[in-house]
Amino acid sequence: MKRVYNFSAGPSMLPEAVLKKAAEEILDYKGSGMSVMEMSHRSKVYQSIIGNAEQLLRKLMGIPETYHVLFLQGGASLQFSMVPINLMTNNKKADYINTGAFAKKAISDGKLFGTVNIAASSDDKNFSYIPKAFSFSPDADYVHITTNNTIEGTVFKKLPDTGSVPLVADMSSNILSEEMDVTKFGLIYAGAQKNIGPAGLTIVIVRNDLVGKHPEKTPPMLRYDIHAKDKSLYNTPACYSIYMAGLVFEHLDQIGGVKAIEKINKEKAKILYDTLDDSEFYKTAVEKEDRSIMNVTFTTPNEELDAKFVKEAEAVGLCSLKGHRSVGGMRASIYNAMPVEGVQKLAEFMKKFEVENK
Repeated sequence: MKRVYNFSAGPSMLPEAVLKKAAEEILDYKGSGMSVMEMSHRSKVYQSIIGNAEQLLRKLMGIPETYHVLFLQGGASLQFSMVPINLMTNNKKADYINTGAFAKKAISDGKLFGTVNIAASSDDKNFSYIPKAFSFSPDADYVHITTNNTIEGTVFKKLPDTGSVPLVADMSSNILSEEMDVTKFGLIYAGAQKNIGPAGLTIVIVRNDLVGKHPEKTPPMLRYDIHAKDKSLYNTPACYSIYMAGLVFEHLDQIGGVKAIEKINKEKAKILYDTLDDSEFYKTAVEKEDRSIMNVTFTTPNEELDAKFVKEAEAVGLCSLKGHRSVGGMRASIYNAMPVEGVQKLAEFMKKFEVENK
């Protein structure tokens, strides 16, 4: 069967070169006589896999030694709770910027552990923009943002200035998509299933001085210091997902790193946004200055045509374009692994569909 162009918001497509390498090693990893899925996470072979993955991620993102890199489980959703458990411990207060569905989930969990101040929100316009003015609390333990809003298709182009208060970011849908200064953040977390690898793995990058501030009775699995001390091997980690992430990091490094993929990502996004801007048939609710280069949301004139668009697109190998149920319309998730050709084919289909359905 011919591979399709998968525009899913996650789990998303992986680089073909990575899948081929994983296939080659599926039965026998580097002469070990076994698959990575079968080997002990305590073995020297596997420790080299996880260690290499960490070093490659540090290189790609420029992560200094003053930060821990953790390979955890539970998705970004568990981090909605782990962040306040570990960081909302001084004044029991945190600021959150509400920019969409996942920010709202983080806010909901944050309220379980202390006082949450909504420093800004774009709820008034259905999350179609990123707020530019903020009401921060000087005594907040941290400020939380969702850098890229997967469902709504918005992104922070400029980080808020939080002064000495640590900035915490859910970077699930744009990590490794463009260059970021890690030192601007106290903590970064991201589910792997969009730009990094298969579902089951969560990346946490946390500044060393923020670790170890949890309440006394915090269960070990919810403590960053435990995972940092044991090099993400306190329990059995998501072994195969980490291996796959390492292959993705290796592939990204080989093609020029984050700087190179950022250029490609902006090219892909421009193709789609130019198609939308040149059309009177398609609409996108997102304000121009806040458009995501990872998730492009749009609609046709009505819901019937939206459904027809999704069905006909899938028939020609352009899959998973249906928008999130809370937003409707279409969503093209064009993460790192989506080739330029896939976006070009989508743009061509959009133009053809418009002509045939005006």
